[in-house]
Amino acid sequence: MPRSLVKSLASCGLIAAALTSVAATAREVETIRATFISNAGTEIGSASVRGGAHGVVVRIELKPGALTPGWHGLHFHAVGDCSDRDKFLNAKAHVNHNGAPHGLLNPGGPEAGDLPNLWVMQDGSARAEIASQLVTLRDGPHALLTAVGSSLIIHAGEDDHVSQPIGNSGARVACAVIK
Repeated sequence: MPRSLVKSLASCGLIAAALTSVAATAREVETIRATFISNAGTEIGSASVRGGAHGVVVRIELKPGALTPGWHGLHFHAVGDCSDRDKFLNAKAHVNHNGAPHGLLNPGGPEAGDLPNLWVMQDGSARAEIASQLVTLRDGPHALLTAVGSSLIIHAGEDDHVSQPIGNSGARVACAVIK
């Protein structure tokens, strides 16, 4: 067999292996879509949570008029239940299976459910993409897709990333169920 043919076949094998690896990686990324509702029960936007082996990426899109302008605390909560829309307390506390204190800047923290703040523009809309290596979608102790699911909660005020138990971020003003 001519050497050029052997090299060509070997290259094809490497290309096929690389394509198989890329296809396997694409299958390992899962996306969950969720709808944000306000305390009034109105749909105000969406979230997509993409999960891989080392964490999640959350894309948030809120409609104009969804929230007040400025910074808002954002957390993963332990239960996928937004049915009590006046306060969203059925979502329970932050995802925090290891009992860490709240806060991305807390020397003893953070909780697995802690996320950076969300900026809402003057028209009340927001668009953001936020990554977290503190949770996963399905695997490990901080999985979001448990038997009871989880929620993504937006708070009325900014999270200071230190104060207990929620960073002084105030009332829960929007909720999206992750199931």
